[in-house]
Amino acid sequence: MTSMNPNGKYAPAADIPMAEREWPSKKITKAPVWCSVDLRDGNQALVNPMGIEAKLAFFDLLVKLGFKEIEAGFPASSDTEYEFIRRLIEENHIPEDVTVQVLCQARESLVKKTMESLKGCRNAIFHIYNSTSPAQRKYTFGKSKEEIKQIAIDGVRCIKSCLSEEDKKRIRLEYSPESFSHTEIEYAVEICEAVKSEWGCSPEHKIILNLPTTVECYTPNVYADAIEYVSKHISDRDSVIISTHCHNDRGTGVASCELGLLAGADRVEGCLFGNGERTGNLDIVTVALNMFSQGVDPKLDFHDIQSVGEQYTLFTGMEINPRTPYAGELVFTAFSGSHQDAIRKGMAVRAQMSKNALWDVPYLLIDPHDIGRQYEGIIRINSQSGKGGAAYILEQEYGICLPKAMHPSLGALVKKAADTAQRELKPDEIYSLFVQNWLEKRGNLSVIDLSETHIEGKESAELTSCRAVVEWKGKRYSIGKTGNGPLDAFAGALEAVPVPRFSITAFHEHSIGTGNDTSAIAYVQITCEDGNQYWGAGKSTNVGRAGTAAVVSALNQAE
Repeated sequence: MTSMNPNGKYAPAADIPMAEREWPSKKITKAPVWCSVDLRDGNQALVNPMGIEAKLAFFDLLVKLGFKEIEAGFPASSDTEYEFIRRLIEENHIPEDVTVQVLCQARESLVKKTMESLKGCRNAIFHIYNSTSPAQRKYTFGKSKEEIKQIAIDGVRCIKSCLSEEDKKRIRLEYSPESFSHTEIEYAVEICEAVKSEWGCSPEHKIILNLPTTVECYTPNVYADAIEYVSKHISDRDSVIISTHCHNDRGTGVASCELGLLAGADRVEGCLFGNGERTGNLDIVTVALNMFSQGVDPKLDFHDIQSVGEQYTLFTGMEINPRTPYAGELVFTAFSGSHQDAIRKGMAVRAQMSKNALWDVPYLLIDPHDIGRQYEGIIRINSQSGKGGAAYILEQEYGICLPKAMHPSLGALVKKAADTAQRELKPDEIYSLFVQNWLEKRGNLSVIDLSETHIEGKESAELTSCRAVVEWKGKRYSIGKTGNGPLDAFAGALEAVPVPRFSITAFHEHSIGTGNDTSAIAYVQITCEDGNQYWGAGKSTNVGRAGTAAVVSALNQAE
């Protein structure tokens, strides 16, 4: 067996020098400032980047969802990006309470081009960055710490030189020490201090310091330590907004973001459904709905998550994994039998409660209805499913409420069919199995003709006289009997036919449908002389006929 020994090739990320940390005892109690970077980070990660029309439509979606800060692109990088920013401004796509953010490297020519793109914009964030990690300093730039810091300072000075007095009122600064997650923490604070000092800030005019896991190398707890370290060591903390920008290289982007918020971050950058380079950016949908599940208003509107997902796929060409939290096709689906039974019972009780009663349905973190999902898809059936799941499907999809004692018979039938098919069974297939094996079960017994007469008996007891022609194993019999109702009369009449001797040991019935389409459906359990028990089902517009049909169905199971 081959070993995966790294043999010194890889090493853990450096620890953050924290003598005492406060974030482990904190809780998230309010929404952060959300900044969508779908139109920049997400777009640049697409095989086929979005055109301007698609980006305009995506921007409108983000506004509708409640984002107040949206990074719209990198206007100095291409004519398409530049033109998109200009159209956002000139065509009035940006509401008064929404701020557009633009990204730019700390280079003079790019800064000036970016400033031109913002002409006429009411509110904007100029997001400037440069790489700061040892590897970037060594391999990419060949520069010292002081030289890298000077690049950042010169970039800020260039922005300031391009600002009019009016610009200073409408344009804020965001600075990212790119590769923060690989940068020495003391040096990260040092360069952020230099940028902050050069720009100038106050509690009324805060600077945004964005601390990205450009490549996620920290475990989430170490990232939290890094956020708390910067929060405690940066000067003028009340004049600073600390922002997270988590990537997902280790698969823990959501955890890193949440712990970062506990550690003092005020703001979150990310993408819908985790789109972005490599393994993607933070999934803002998941973080927001995680807050919602804990009773915190996320200040974003995902009440129709399916529609949001469809638009996302249309704009980006990216599919949402079926296991994606909240939005995936299968996340509110149970195949396990025990899970299905618990969900079915929880849902039944929940139906009698008020809409806002405390949510505690087993296996479901939130009420699917709260994000526009439906209960019908919660339980799906394959060979791993239990007896309650198929019954739940029949009840929810078709109004057929089987007696609990009948569930094992249905479950065994459905399990066998799913095993044979080697796949999930759809609701219409489950219904077809029920119809074929009970409602329309063909066998040795069939009814050729049947009539009933209701007789007023002594002391107002109503009796029923049954006359019928039945066929048993190809031979016809004319039979008749009087009983305390259609079912009793028919069962008594069958004593003249060589069917297995039986007694009716359970009977259930309910209506199905509405108005003129209302029918009765009956379920009968018979116990034969040999002790074996069989269930039958019948459906008719006549309650009595539904019961007799159920008896025939049960006897045909007993062949």
